[in-house]
Amino acid sequence: MKGIRELAAKIRGGVNIPHFKNTEESESVKMSAPSTVILPMQQHIGPACNPVVKAGDRVAVGQVVGDTDAFQSAPIHATVSGEVKAILPFLSEDSQVDAIYIQNDGKGTLYSEIKKPEVKNRYDFLRAVRQSGVVGAGGAGFPTHAKLTLKEGVEINTLVINGAECEPYITTDYREIMENYAHVLAGIECVMEYIEISNCIIGIEGNKPKAISLLADEIAARGIQNRVSVVELPAHYPYGAEKMLVLAVTGRTVPLGGLPCDVGVIVLNISTISALSRYLETGIPLIQKRITVAGGAIAKPQNVLVPIGTPIRDVVDFCGGYIQEPEKVIVGGPMMGVAQQDCEAPIVKQNNAILCLTAKENRFPQAQPCIRCGRCTQACPMNIMPVLIERHVDRNNAVMLNKLSVSGCMECGSCAYVCPAGRQLVQCMRQGKQIERKAARENA
Repeated sequence: MKGIRELAAKIRGGVNIPHFKNTEESESVKMSAPSTVILPMQQHIGPACNPVVKAGDRVAVGQVVGDTDAFQSAPIHATVSGEVKAILPFLSEDSQVDAIYIQNDGKGTLYSEIKKPEVKNRYDFLRAVRQSGVVGAGGAGFPTHAKLTLKEGVEINTLVINGAECEPYITTDYREIMENYAHVLAGIECVMEYIEISNCIIGIEGNKPKAISLLADEIAARGIQNRVSVVELPAHYPYGAEKMLVLAVTGRTVPLGGLPCDVGVIVLNISTISALSRYLETGIPLIQKRITVAGGAIAKPQNVLVPIGTPIRDVVDFCGGYIQEPEKVIVGGPMMGVAQQDCEAPIVKQNNAILCLTAKENRFPQAQPCIRCGRCTQACPMNIMPVLIERHVDRNNAVMLNKLSVSGCMECGSCAYVCPAGRQLVQCMRQGKQIERKAARENA
């Protein structure tokens, strides 16, 4: 533990923020499937899937309804049984894709071809991981099979499991540990066996002592403590970020623009590894997500198991609706989540929370001119300078944005959180990345 704290002390930036983990002891409640699910074909980082069904088709739970030949993608499965009513354009966060609308017949009929995958070697394992449809559950949505497929010459000796869950309000990973620790550990052992990784470290922030104790006891009971360990991280945002987590638990520095595999590490979210274990045991793909529903405007804050494709409005209604009109509804955490224009959008694979915030909870200062205090630079865990990036975004200067490493920003929001002038720095970073990408395309 001393070694971990010494490493953690070397990590720069980040912020101390309130945790608001009020739903941490709220055992997950399963929600009934809605009358209609909406399944966008973009639920992962990478090329969107193409519909493999058409309007009028009958589908069953777990049946593939969207897929593509692209490597960095993951198939999308029906989460209810019923009829495909329509395939319509759908506006996701940054692009327009198709979405499949399935009318629920209320029967919950499981697809007849679902069966436990037969896994004998690494090839079988990776194929099963892709068929599961599992993507990164922490919010990024990186296809899990792509992360586990190693390029020639790449050697991985450490699997890091991200259980930090450092965003305020969200308690889905904590509940995954408390309710499904056996799947967490079984998934870890499978990945270590088939990807041939000798060591695993599970990183959990210290504000979750029950989870740390439970996993440590179960690891000892399985006799795998010489290969799998749990480490307690300081409760400091954003320790859940891959590069910060890797440095904190291994002492290895992932280079700017690099990946954990560059330093012999693979990082998986704790809910991702558990979902993978369930698929290997049952053959049922990823068709539901645990969602923390919280915030001062919601009547019954709780953790809910939600069929993927369920409209946000249905989840809110399941939790008793609003006790007052929310100032803002955010999907994800308050630091990195996405504010919603309405609640008609569906829950997708990457989602882990719906926050219904009151005006008091959503209080941010009105944007004022930058006072050049430098707090944003001090708070940045990636050691980049938001104050200078903002200046060159205003000037549309792609060359300087590249020199200032705008692409290295992970959009954690620490800079905006500490800014006394209320500058919209995260939006500025996103705009800077767009300017840089556009320039790269034009110069290609």
